[in-house]
This record gives sequence, C-alpha cells and structure tokens, in this order.
Amino acid sequence: MEFETEADSTDKSQPFEIKTGDTTEHDDKSRQYSSTEYDQRFTSKGRLEQHKAIHSAANVYSCSECGNRFSSQTTLSCHKNIHTDKYKCTECGKCCQSSGDLAIHRRSHSGEKPFECSVCSQRFARAESLVRHSRIHSGEKRYKCDMCDKAFSRSAGLNAHMRVHTGDKPYKCHLCDKAFGESGHLRRHIRVHTGDKPYKCSLCNESFSQSGNLQTHKRLVHSNTRPYHCFYCGKLFKTEDHLKRHVRVHTGAEPFRCRHCSELFAMPGDLKIHLLKSHNEGN
Repeated sequence: MEFETEADSTDKSQPFEIKTGDTTEHDDKSRQYSSTEYDQRFTSKGRLEQHKAIHSAANVYSCSECGNRFSSQTTLSCHKNIHTDKYKCTECGKCCQSSGDLAIHRRSHSGEKPFECSVCSQRFARAESLVRHSRIHSGEKRYKCDMCDKAFSRSAGLNAHMRVHTGDKPYKCHLCDKAFGESGHLRRHIRVHTGDKPYKCSLCNESFSQSGNLQTHKRLVHSNTRPYHCFYCGKLFKTEDHLKRHVRVHTGAEPFRCRHCSELFAMPGDLKIHLLKSHNEGN
C-alpha cells in the first residue's frame, strides 16, 4: 500500500548552521561563489563558470548517446557516466553522474537525512533542501507574483507558480494525453504506465513509486519517531496528515462537504459513512 504525500542562494550576511551528525558546517563558507544573475551559489569558481556557460548557449559538446549538449568536455564526460554502470544504484538501477550524486541518491532508499535545521530541527537529505527550508525562518521571499499575493524564495519557484495562472502544461506524457506543469510530476506519472516502483524498503519487501511514500512507510511501520507535534496540546504524530486531522478537534474545521446536501464533516471517513447511509452511495 502506498501513502499519499505531498539551488540556491543564501544571504551571506545571515549565515545559518547545517548540522550533520556531530559536526556543524556554515553554508555561507561552503558556497562562496555566487551568481546574482542566476540566483545560485557554488562551491568553486569552476562550477560557477560552468553554470554561466549553460545560460550563454555555448553548449558545443554533444553526447553521442542521448544528444544532450554541454558547455565543456569535462561536463560532458561527467554526464556520460549516466549511460554506464560506473555509478549505478544497487537498489533501483539508476545510474548517476558521480560518486557524490550516487551517495545523495542512496539516501532516497535509506531514509538518511543528515542535514538538520538549527531552528526547528527538521531534517533533510540534501544541503540545498535545507537552504530552501531556512528561508521559512528568515522570511526571505523576494520573488513575488504579480497576479496574486504569493512570494517565493527562488526564481524557479515563481516560474513554476506562474503556470497556475497561465494554465501552461509543457510536460506532456508520450503514453497518454495528460500534461503537467512540472517535470517532476510527469516523471511520477510515467510510473502509472510502467508500474515502476524504484524505492524499495530496506527493512521489508515493500516498494514504492515515490520516495516520499517510502519515507512515510518507514515512519509508520518501522519507526516510533513522531516528529509532528500539535501546537494546541503538544500531542505527537508520525505523519503531517495525522496531525492535520487531529488539529480539527481543536479548530472545529469541517473541510469535507457532501455534494448532495452540502452537509460538512471533519473527517473523510465520516463523509463516506454519510454518503452510504443518507444517499445510498458507496461500495
């Protein structure tokens, strides 16, 4: 059973801490080469120059396997590793560009999250995910939508959001007529056709089509960790969905409406019972 779930720059004048086990790193030191034009920071001047070349359209090195083009021979050589078994995941068979990318990818299977927020202790598998999360605490959202009141910490987030207003869905499935506003949504959708479940639990035989479903499974079935706490009473929960359902006890919210008589319910199960008893609708 699967559970439903739901690069970056920082202000160098306000560094925050990345906790990785017993060590602490300052991200403003490790990403000191920044590109104000492209809203990115990089760990070396060489990587910054490579990134700028991507935007300069100077991609003259072509991959003979897939046709993708790159700005340097070094970048192309690194890319070619995805067409070999050099950095191949033994769990799902995915090939990565480097040993570092493979190590990061393996966290999707293991559930390892070595980067901890020093403010709220939420943990992340990737350093850039922590960078994005940190802006929740700093309030840094400088990319504002002209059509609504939403704001984003990254330009890419704003660009993706604008498709909500324009209705643009540039990512089309080649196996059916569905289209999506984000490439990640298309990749997940493709698994509906292929039946691919690359995220395997290391503790049992369950496998999942999405990494988030695997993490939820591990937390519910194999762990006693309860990271979500109720603001009103302090009760702890294993998943955010469980917490949201509990909070309705305090707020009295009834978000589930009957389409026949408009009666409201706090829980989807209550609505289902109502539909069966009052409107003879059910399995």
